[in-house]
Amino acid sequence: MRNTFLNNNQNHKKPNQSKRGSVALSLLTAAALALLPACAGPSGVNTAAEESNVTTDKLVENTGDHVGEEVTIRSTVEKTVDDSAFLLNDDDYFGGEGILVINATGEAFVVPDVGDSEVQVTGKVETFAMTTVAESYGLTLDPDLYKEYETMPVIIAQSMALAPDPGEITADPEKFYNQRIAVEGQVDEIRETGLFTITEDKLFNGEDLLVYAPDVSTSRPVKEGEVVAVTGVLRPFVVADFEKDYDLQWDLSLKEEIDAEYSTKPVFVADNVYPSAI
Repeated sequence: MRNTFLNNNQNHKKPNQSKRGSVALSLLTAAALALLPACAGPSGVNTAAEESNVTTDKLVENTGDHVGEEVTIRSTVEKTVDDSAFLLNDDDYFGGEGILVINATGEAFVVPDVGDSEVQVTGKVETFAMTTVAESYGLTLDPDLYKEYETMPVIIAQSMALAPDPGEITADPEKFYNQRIAVEGQVDEIRETGLFTITEDKLFNGEDLLVYAPDVSTSRPVKEGEVVAVTGVLRPFVVADFEKDYDLQWDLSLKEEIDAEYSTKPVFVADNVYPSAI
């Protein structure tokens, strides 16, 4: 069951997809709603996410209980309303009704494939009142498009990101380079502190995605087999660029191994790593 996390603290950066093809993948991503940590230290695994969570169906059924609270929800885009909003939906929840998301990030957000793309959204839950929302966030909303959503649940998004699977990224990295994205997967191999691979499911022999978390906390390191969520930017691995941009503390043998294995392949540079809600 998908989960939503609640957090009353707000410290989120502005970020910038797919239906599961099997039961195994669905189980792995059954917690496809995860907290973007608001009180974690630098890029460490955040445990606050484990303390207060509700399922998304309860969120929609009991919106009044959560108005004013911050949530992160990860789901499929059902349709766009206009340039400022879209509906998130999932066959399992909402009773066929999507939940409205208003883009209040101040940045344009384009959904590449409506009906197939998954996104991760962080924002406050409110009961939609078009005039109030438009005035509060400096938006121009067409009454003809929004009148049907009055008094319905809405998430006022302060953070949004594409949410592809690791396999989607490794299969077509060019599609995701230099964009802020949110990814979930199982930790497969830890190469050293802050350097590990994640995968969707070993049964499907998908190519692992290398994650580099330069500021990962040593007080709560990731563990092999753990399902984590990471947010950050995808980059092609060019060792000279990484040496210039980051203080690589890898020994020579590791650096040579990584360079040989991943030269020009995608590497996910994570600024946050936290437990999935699985």
